[in-house]
Amino acid sequence: MIVILNHKTKKEDVSHLVGEFEQMGLRVNLSEGENTTILGLIGDTSKLDIDVLSGFPFVESVKRVSEPYKSANRKMHPEDTIVNAGGVKIGGENFCVIAGPCSVETEEQIIEVAQDVKNSGANMLRGGAFKPRTSPYSFQGLEGEGIRLLLEAKKATGLPIVTEIMNLNYLDFFADVDLIQVGARNMQNFDLLKELGHSDKPILLKRGLANTIEEWLMSAEYIMAGGNKNVILCERGIRTFETCMRNTLDISAVPMLKKLTHLPVIVDPSHAAGLSWMVPPLARTAVASGADGLMVEVHNNPAKAWSDGAQSLNPAQFDELMTDIKRRAEFESRPIAANK
Repeated sequence: MIVILNHKTKKEDVSHLVGEFEQMGLRVNLSEGENTTILGLIGDTSKLDIDVLSGFPFVESVKRVSEPYKSANRKMHPEDTIVNAGGVKIGGENFCVIAGPCSVETEEQIIEVAQDVKNSGANMLRGGAFKPRTSPYSFQGLEGEGIRLLLEAKKATGLPIVTEIMNLNYLDFFADVDLIQVGARNMQNFDLLKELGHSDKPILLKRGLANTIEEWLMSAEYIMAGGNKNVILCERGIRTFETCMRNTLDISAVPMLKKLTHLPVIVDPSHAAGLSWMVPPLARTAVASGADGLMVEVHNNPAKAWSDGAQSLNPAQFDELMTDIKRRAEFESRPIAANK
């Protein structure tokens, strides 16, 4: 349920109303704008009488929210959420580029790539330490050692790091990670999502291979229901009947999400197609669609990458892409934040 208060409402009246709702066992999401204050009520609101609430002189209107996701709903929070991940702002008018290799391989490799993507203008460094692979015989990642190497790359370049968590047992390894990624295969790992809801770390939540937008938002709701409001959504392509490429990038999801939720939305064009030559046009499309950022795989030698080399750009290709992306983002008044 949403209770909209007019701009003349006194702060003491807002506090009193919030207290009343909380005493009824409801969680209250308070959103204060220039002209209105919105109270988003989460919980069993069936006992609340809309007519009684509407009778308060400072209540402008009362509406029930039909969608099952509440905290993630833009109706509850009209203003865009801006997530701060390691000093990098994502959302609102802030455009972010996350780049790096699919897998962390060696210290030399990850530091070299980190320096290259930083020089091209990337804000954050990505790299897989724990790797979910379709085949049990494929490289599974360096695990804890991989995170240590990411932190070495952060020390060398100053770039905040992004890496994927696969299991609650590994949570302690992520104490110094700036942005924790939940991969497509774990989008509905509800035990993991609930635990991350108790974390103070920003979460990058990728869309599942065959999940609807509502299911995706409900997964975000699991995290937010635990108290962690710093969630970023990442569209990375969905599985369709098409076989020419790995997945199909659902670019229509970006404007739809912008309407349905206040959470930042970024796009991963690398996993969407699985083909490096398709990454630049898909990245440009993502910018035009209104995405808040990109996640791009970059490797210093894609032909010899330990995983997903076919979808990785080399540093020169990434630099060329960034030149184009910067121009497009600035044209839309969403410049990429400068590195510290």
